[in-house]
Amino acid sequence: MLNISQLESSLWEAADQLRANSKLNANEYSMPVLGLIFLRHATNRFNAVKAEIEKGLSSRGGKKRPITIDDFKGKSAIFLPIEAQYDRILNLAENADIGKAINAAMKAIEDETKMLEGVLPKEYTSFEQDLLYNLVRIFDREELRTATGDVFGRIYEYFLNKFAMSGAQEGGEFFTPPSLVRTIVNMIEPDRGNVLDPACGSAGMFVQTGHFVENRGEDAAAKITFYGQEKSDTNTRLARMNLAVHGLEGIVRQGNTFYDRWEELLGECDFVMSNPPFNVDGVSPEKVKTDSRLFTEKKIPGIAAKTKAVSNANYLWIQYFYSYLNERGRAGFVMASSASDAGHGEKEIREELIATQAVDMIISIGTNFFYTKSLPCTLWFFDKGKPAERQDKVLMIDARNVYRVVTRKIRDFSEEQLQNITAIAWLYRGQQERYLGLVGEYLNKTHQEAGTIEGVLTQLESPLAKLTQMLHTFSDRLGASLPLLKDLPEVEGLVAEDIANQNIETFRATLSELEAGIQEFTAARDVLIGELQVHLAWFATQAESLSTNEAQKDCAARFALFIPQLKTLQKHINEVHKVGTRAVELAEKKLEARKQDIWDGKEVKKQRDALDIVRDEAIFAIKSTLYVKAQVTWLQSRFPEAVFVDVSGLCKVVTRDEITQQDSSLTPGRYVGVTALDGEDEDDFEERMREIHLELASLNEEAVELAASIAANFEELGM
Repeated sequence: MLNISQLESSLWEAADQLRANSKLNANEYSMPVLGLIFLRHATNRFNAVKAEIEKGLSSRGGKKRPITIDDFKGKSAIFLPIEAQYDRILNLAENADIGKAINAAMKAIEDETKMLEGVLPKEYTSFEQDLLYNLVRIFDREELRTATGDVFGRIYEYFLNKFAMSGAQEGGEFFTPPSLVRTIVNMIEPDRGNVLDPACGSAGMFVQTGHFVENRGEDAAAKITFYGQEKSDTNTRLARMNLAVHGLEGIVRQGNTFYDRWEELLGECDFVMSNPPFNVDGVSPEKVKTDSRLFTEKKIPGIAAKTKAVSNANYLWIQYFYSYLNERGRAGFVMASSASDAGHGEKEIREELIATQAVDMIISIGTNFFYTKSLPCTLWFFDKGKPAERQDKVLMIDARNVYRVVTRKIRDFSEEQLQNITAIAWLYRGQQERYLGLVGEYLNKTHQEAGTIEGVLTQLESPLAKLTQMLHTFSDRLGASLPLLKDLPEVEGLVAEDIANQNIETFRATLSELEAGIQEFTAARDVLIGELQVHLAWFATQAESLSTNEAQKDCAARFALFIPQLKTLQKHINEVHKVGTRAVELAEKKLEARKQDIWDGKEVKKQRDALDIVRDEAIFAIKSTLYVKAQVTWLQSRFPEAVFVDVSGLCKVVTRDEITQQDSSLTPGRYVGVTALDGEDEDDFEERMREIHLELASLNEEAVELAASIAANFEELGM
């Protein structure tokens, strides 16, 4: 089975290593690499579709007619001339100019595909020949030669992500973090009609929309027309390539959205989604004062006295998003946190927006979600088709304390955190069945994970038994082998024999501790497995009844009884592993076991390695079970009746009157209050320790880089 995460990581590591050893910076390198990923995928798709077409070709005189470009229409594949096929480039003669050949391949594709005209990178002749050959080989791994479009889509997005983190392509502004994109898509659910992103970057919103529709078993290309606009030529090209590599079609045009208006789309879009540039301060008021997209009385939020330009364009963007929506349209977009409370002209515009009753949800996001900026942000959502019972209400969610630590500088949402936030919106909309469906999925997965525990616990028996037996055999022979230890020097008045006897005593005490630990572990394991088997058998009969909230709460309460046992068992496993490892190290380091015939060092290492593996598997199975069950607890403890309620520190539904009383603020923190602090549990402690470890590792890396930079500077100065 293909491990896509491992493949992504290994491809990036290999490609980035090549760049590190070249004269290219990340900006020069990123687009050509993305171009090669595109070409590899295009060739794969071409070959697959070609095989399908050939099966249906008519033949005359025993020969089938040649395939033409018309055969590929409607097949979600790009027709590739022979010179543009990846295999042709891979098999070039050694003395061939590979850079020139790849440039020609890209030009040939553009000639055949209108959407990609002038889009693909053609800077390959600036690369060193060896570098290019190695890059081409990297993207010709066996896993990639047979990969599907979804695999390539993920690899393409992964490389976009990594280039954003490395600062390539305009400081990463072209790339909206997947967590934020997915949150927007989950909330507005773009599943039909016209979808617009007037600041589309690399088209991440469109790609995630495609995933969303496909996950419903539908064809995104058949149901949605994508419209995108980008000021940057580079970003426009990235967006078109991204659409193509995911098998999507759309109109992405280059233009400055402040001045280049897509008039024909006003009031015609079913969905608008975007991550516009924040706090732009150079927009000409003369050029926008008659803009029909600025629907409020105030229109322009304010003009800076010094520059005579719009002081902050955030509320221009916000008006655009509203104006492009049709009468039932939804919008979701990223906005600077400051916009939620901004005063003066921005407040006047915000008051008019609130009066439209289209403001539907506001979500506060914490720091470090962007790869190049550490500031927090806010997600805004409009819904012009809100039902009457919600027209006067806005859902406020403060998600600043909901995140997963990726690195010291980067956070995101885990899959479960994203689903849980989405579930809050479902309850707000009265979609209880979807909420119950998610809790049901968590309960099923909890029991699936729990079902693996018995097997991994049983696997611990063999390496533990074998290691213990080898340690006992060694211990039994220690009396006869004691003279071998008398070469030790005297230390602080103790003769060598005294030191040896102390080491033997410590070793045997550790061995006794190991045996006691194994007995405790075995007893706890047997009790757990016996009770868990009964519970899992009961759960297998409950599939039909777990659709109600009461049944789900009962099931969760039954499983909660196992949580203390699982945590205790986890401690036993770690303790047995630790003591067993210490016993082996005492034998080898203090009692010179490797010098004695009775000690089979290779077999000891084999069993230690086996114990490491099964220990990790057992701990993973227990933690996975507890983690999924924790999601059930997170939801049920906050929404015990499976209906929306205000949750302190997390969410609250507010009325227009309440918003008016708060000076028309749309900052969730003003309304939801502060979460009551609970005692820090073991999981919280582990997560905090992980954060500290990541921070330390990152600081160490930066220290090494800084030292190398200082050394290089001194060398240049001849010092």
